[in-house]
Amino acid sequence: MKKLWLAFLVLLAGPALAQQSAPEIAFDSVPNFPNLPNGMNFGEVPGVAVNSKGHVFVFTRSNSAHGPAYAPTAAQLLEFDANGEFVREIGKDLYAWAFAHSVRIDKDDNIWAIDKGSDMIVKFNPAGRVQMVFGRRKESAEAETKPWEHVQPPLPPIDGMFRQPTDVAWDSQGNIYISDGYVNSRVAKYDKNGDWVKSWGEPGTGPGQFHLPHSIAIDRNDNIYVGDRSNHRVQVFDTEGKFLRMFSVDVPPVPGTHAVYGPTPTGARLTEVTGAPNSLCITSGPNQVLFLGESTFPGRIFKLSLEGKVLGVIGRSGRQLKQFSGAHALACPSENEIYAAETANWRVQKLILHPQTN
Repeated sequence: MKKLWLAFLVLLAGPALAQQSAPEIAFDSVPNFPNLPNGMNFGEVPGVAVNSKGHVFVFTRSNSAHGPAYAPTAAQLLEFDANGEFVREIGKDLYAWAFAHSVRIDKDDNIWAIDKGSDMIVKFNPAGRVQMVFGRRKESAEAETKPWEHVQPPLPPIDGMFRQPTDVAWDSQGNIYISDGYVNSRVAKYDKNGDWVKSWGEPGTGPGQFHLPHSIAIDRNDNIYVGDRSNHRVQVFDTEGKFLRMFSVDVPPVPGTHAVYGPTPTGARLTEVTGAPNSLCITSGPNQVLFLGESTFPGRIFKLSLEGKVLGVIGRSGRQLKQFSGAHALACPSENEIYAAETANWRVQKLILHPQTN
């Protein structure tokens, strides 16, 4: 039975599971991007997004002077113009700010911030005013308020509530999909008015199960791609949560590549982290492609077809410009322009890819 199950997974995953090499994509990284106000720095940067005007939104784990050494407030949402000049801070000292995780922009330029610490997703209009909130943070007045514990068996999820959510995306009808994430291992669906519809998924390794759904993206045909990070795969669903297929990236790092911090993974651990989908982004052009960012090691960004074939690899682990550590979020306004938010390197890189030639 075990052999049959493994064969089933290989068939579902398709040829991308066995791909062992990929061409390197030549690219440049814009130096000193963006321009922060004097004396200001990012903390860890888990989120980046770009609106229709080319403005860049950065969700950073800064602002940590507000609290003790353990569990301080660590979230600021900043906007920069298309040239990288600072525009404003959005939602300063917002009640939902606890631990920044990701930021996304919808087709109407509304700004969506996902906060892992408060278990909340906040929708701002383009002017920066709160329009909707999803989930609810634990109340500071309650004596039992404390971080979520990863108990076994897991606590059952609750409709309309989240436990460390990670990302958000929308289909062509405006329905909202939230990956809910570190504890609940599911995807939640709301309609365009913010009314709860359903959720799907549970902890596990089988099709339709998750072990940390960390990122989510939707193509123009309303296929939903979920980065199932700790299961080392991307799962694809329809808008009702029906499992369609899955694929994995299995391109080993260049020999001699080192982790930015901690021991460089080897053996089984290296297999686990290679191609693990830390971040996902789908371009909006006529020929859509998917970009996938790894964690702190091997630290690369991959360009893939929507079927999961690796078309090229961008960069490697490191601290220098054009290297990455923790590509936690990606924004891809075009196939040749990518913004990478890095947690371990505390920065955003603007990448200009050189067009590939066949």
